[in-house]
Amino acid sequence: MWSEVDVVQRTGSTNSDLVARAGEGRAAEGAVLVAEEQTAGRGRLDRQWSAPPRSGLFFSVLLTPGEVPVARWGWLPLLTGVAVATGLSRAAGVDTALKWPNDLLVTVGGEERKAGGILAERAGDGGVVIGVGINVSLKADELPVPTAGSLGLAGAVSTDRDPLLRGVLRSLEEWYGKWRAAGGDAGACGLQEAYVAGCATLGREVRAELPGDRAVVGEAVAVDGDGRLVLATGEGVQEPVGAGDIVHLRPA
Repeated sequence: MWSEVDVVQRTGSTNSDLVARAGEGRAAEGAVLVAEEQTAGRGRLDRQWSAPPRSGLFFSVLLTPGEVPVARWGWLPLLTGVAVATGLSRAAGVDTALKWPNDLLVTVGGEERKAGGILAERAGDGGVVIGVGINVSLKADELPVPTAGSLGLAGAVSTDRDPLLRGVLRSLEEWYGKWRAAGGDAGACGLQEAYVAGCATLGREVRAELPGDRAVVGEAVAVDGDGRLVLATGEGVQEPVGAGDIVHLRPA
């Protein structure tokens, strides 16, 4: 399904560039934009994502799931997380876990570290751009923060970014095809089950920092049919969280 793959040496943000192309009608579904270096990479809540040139995978893809109800598009970042984790497991031999909703975790020295993230943005009429950033070969002294990690530090059998990218794109095409064929029903296509199986957030005490300066503390007990994280609070209430920052408070 990948209709075109463009590689640029340097850009601000592959997501911003591909969103702009889609908005101008210069990109179709399956367009992939890869950068050797991002100078203004963004994560959720417009956080900065930086890494040395050629040290990671920084890419965005354009999807147009027109036949899937928009209400189910919230699964796309989670679907991408499952696809990335599956692809890296095959291509790099690294065990990865998913922190809800869109962080990729690896284990370095017995500690959980964030090695990647996913950002979804609407693009044009009926399009979604999914951006992926993965630290591949960063050494300890190159990490942006001490709590970050990389595939290399996690013991990857390969840090060659070409087969890693190919593996992730194959996996993304496979999962996207299943989800789309099921009309976006994450339960019917096995996506919900796969996400739950790989989610490191479930079973933990977490704090959800929500819009409007509100926070909820509870045990993460489920991911529901809409992709929301369900928290069981101390008040005996099960509260679904659709958007927010999640802080792991204790090990699983």
